[in-house]
Amino acid sequence: MENLKKTPLYNVHKELGGKIIDFSGWALPVQYEGIISEHQAIRNAVGLFDVSHMGEIEISGGDAASFVQRLITNDISNLIDNQIIYSPMCNHDGGILDDLLVYKYNSKHYLLVVNAGNTQKDYNWIIKNSQDWDVSIKDLSNKYSLLALQGPKAEEVLGQAIDMDLSELQFFYFKPEANIQGINVLVSRTGYTGEDGFEIYCANEDVAKLWDLLLNLGKDFGIQPAGLGARDTLRFEAGLPLYGNEISEDITPLEGGLSFFVKLDKGDFIGKEALLKQREEGLKRKLVGIELERGIPRQGYRVLLDGRPIGEITTGYRSPTLKTNIAMALIEKEQATLGQEVQVEIRKKVFTGKIVSKNFYKRKK
Repeated sequence: MENLKKTPLYNVHKELGGKIIDFSGWALPVQYEGIISEHQAIRNAVGLFDVSHMGEIEISGGDAASFVQRLITNDISNLIDNQIIYSPMCNHDGGILDDLLVYKYNSKHYLLVVNAGNTQKDYNWIIKNSQDWDVSIKDLSNKYSLLALQGPKAEEVLGQAIDMDLSELQFFYFKPEANIQGINVLVSRTGYTGEDGFEIYCANEDVAKLWDLLLNLGKDFGIQPAGLGARDTLRFEAGLPLYGNEISEDITPLEGGLSFFVKLDKGDFIGKEALLKQREEGLKRKLVGIELERGIPRQGYRVLLDGRPIGEITTGYRSPTLKTNIAMALIEKEQATLGQEVQVEIRKKVFTGKIVSKNFYKRKK
């Protein structure tokens, strides 16, 4: 673990009994009490993640809006101040360099929140493409710590200590300046679990105090610290992609189920020509959900149709919430029909499944 990057909470995780693993070069807890226990706490009550490894890249200047619009596939033209948008960011071939959140402070100031393993790659790409634009680009990743408070009780927990009415903060909006018992924060109503919740940015020197405060505030609500294992099972049940699994530089957003976030009718953006061509020629692959009665599918396992390989699993688990064996898979589009029977090869045995919606779970409103 000596060579891995560590968040300011590394020692706190060890003291809590967190099982530390290497995640994209970071030493992070995969679990504390257990993945299923942490998963269920967030589905039914509230949990707390340290996601300080995520990257933050600031883009400001006179051309900031136009430049961000060129970088991403989604359309920021209708965003208002303090609103957030999700988007893929593509290379010239339409492959996904990363998927990210764009925080709009104003038309001359944006913050891109990117995946930890892609931060340096993204920063280099943005710098490379910023020539001839009136923009300033800063990698602020080392200046921010980030906690994610997630679950149906998240608003009640945070509402006890923050100096704002959280009921007024809509989904995918943020407040740039708030205060939690003397700690200055940026708070957004966002998350990666399929539940309600908040992501809270603070200075590195404040994060240990904030972590302890939130765990203490959540004691009566059944709060649990949660690791990367539950983060993955939660996002997977909600049909949210993970970079390196469902999406990558070899997968376009049209293939990866992200067409909604690709606005081909907006102005020019990097990758647009390739994506238009792919749409016109027709997709050859599509991301689908698969449900199996027996056998737990894992990433890389082959998907078969009548013994012929048609694709492979991108993520698979026994769902802690649904109590079924489910997977997402990238397969031949012609076979991507709901209800279609397929087989999954698991340790040299073949198990029967069927294609279902990849949005396995939807939270109760």
